[in-house]
Amino acid sequence: MTVDLLLGLQWGDEGKGKIVDVLTSNYDIIARFQGGPNAGHTLEFDGIKHVLRTIPSGIFHKTAINIIGNGVVIDPVVFQKEIEGLEKFNLDIKSKLIISRKAHLILPTHRLLDAASEASKGKAKIGSTLKGIGPTYMDKTGRNGIRVGDIELEDFKERYRALADKHEAMIKFYDVAIQYNLEELEKEFFEAIEELKKLDFIDSEEYLNQAQKAGKSILCEGAQGSLLDVDFGTYPFVTSSNTTAAGACTGLGIAPNKIKEVYGIFKAYVTRVGSGPFPTELFDEDGATMARVGNEFGSVTGRQRRCGWLDLVALKYAVQVNGVTQLMMMKGDVLSGFETLKVCTEYNYKGANISHFPYNIEPENVTPVYQDFKGWQADLTGMTTYDELPAELKEYIEFIEKEVEVPIKIVSVGPDRKQTILK
Repeated sequence: MTVDLLLGLQWGDEGKGKIVDVLTSNYDIIARFQGGPNAGHTLEFDGIKHVLRTIPSGIFHKTAINIIGNGVVIDPVVFQKEIEGLEKFNLDIKSKLIISRKAHLILPTHRLLDAASEASKGKAKIGSTLKGIGPTYMDKTGRNGIRVGDIELEDFKERYRALADKHEAMIKFYDVAIQYNLEELEKEFFEAIEELKKLDFIDSEEYLNQAQKAGKSILCEGAQGSLLDVDFGTYPFVTSSNTTAAGACTGLGIAPNKIKEVYGIFKAYVTRVGSGPFPTELFDEDGATMARVGNEFGSVTGRQRRCGWLDLVALKYAVQVNGVTQLMMMKGDVLSGFETLKVCTEYNYKGANISHFPYNIEPENVTPVYQDFKGWQADLTGMTTYDELPAELKEYIEFIEKEVEVPIKIVSVGPDRKQTILK
C-alpha cells in the first residue's frame, strides 16, 4: 500500500499534469484533492496536446481509477465539455472516473458573483480567473454550499433556487454593470447536471480507506501551486483552497501518517499569472525570451505568464511547508541559450539579507540577491539520459539540490511525456 503526493512548489503552471501522466503507470488510483476548473493540467503525447481542468491526469491510462475528491469544486458545464473533448479518444470514462459526494458545485451565479466582486475592486483586483472558484469556496466555509451528493436528493432544485436567489441579491449589492441571462445559464447548468449523474458518486474517504486496506497504490494530485495556498501563499493574491500537502488530507480524507513520498514540481525558472508580488520577475529581454521559448500562456485562460529567475528562498519555503521528499525540475530546455543564469539565494528585506520567506514580499520590502551561473547552449529536447546533459546544467541542478537539501529525481526537457529524464 502506497499513498504518495504530487504538488506544485511555485505559483502554479509547473507542469504537474505531465508528471502525473508519467507516473500513473505506477499507481492504481489518481486522486485530485483541491481546486477548480481554473487550473489547466497540460499533457502532451503522440503529437497531441491535452488540457484537463477537473479530471485527474491519469485518465489516459487504461488501468488507473481517477477520483475527484471532496476538496475539489466542480463546474458541471465545464466538466461536461471536458468529457466531450475526451470522447474521441475512446476512453472508458464511465468506469474510470468517480466523484466524491462531498465535492462542492460551482453554480452559474457563483461565476457572476466572481465577476461582480472583481469588477468592484477596480485597481485592487486580485487577478481572479472569474470561474466562480472563490465564491464557491466561500459558500463552502460559510456552510451554504451545494455538494455533488445533493444532486441525489429530491429537493435539489429547491436548494439550488434558494442559493441562487441569495447570490442575485449579493450581485445587486456590488452595484456594478454585469450583463447576463440567468435563465440561459441555468438551462445549460441543469443539462450538465444530468450528464454528471451518469458517473458514479462515492463516499471518497471510505473508498480510499478501503483501497489502502486492499493494498492499492494512490497518487494524490494537487492543482495550482504552494505559493497560491490560501494560508501559506502570497495572500490575498492566492487561490481559495489549500494547495499544500495538508490539502491532500482534508481534500481526500487520507490520514497524514499514510503519506509516503511527496513529489515537489518546480520550473527551472519562475512564472506567475495574475496580480501579486514576484521578487525575481524580469521586465527585460531575458524575461521575454523565457515567455516566448517556454510558451508561457495559461492553458485554460490564455493569459500571459510573468517570468523571472529561479527563487530559492521561495522554493526552500515550499519544500519545508510540504515536507517534499523528491524534486522534479521542469522546462530545463527553456533556459538553453542564456549566456548567464541568475538564481535568487537571499532577499534583502528592509535592509538586511535574509534566507527565509517573510510575511510580506512586496517590492518595497524585498530585493532579490542573486548568484550567477554560466549558461549552456545545447538543445536538450532530444536528450534521454542525465549523462548527456551539459555540465553547466548539472552544476545548476546540483546547486539547487544542495541549497534545498532534497534530491532532484526528474529533469523535464520538453512537453512530451518521452522528454523526461530520470536521474
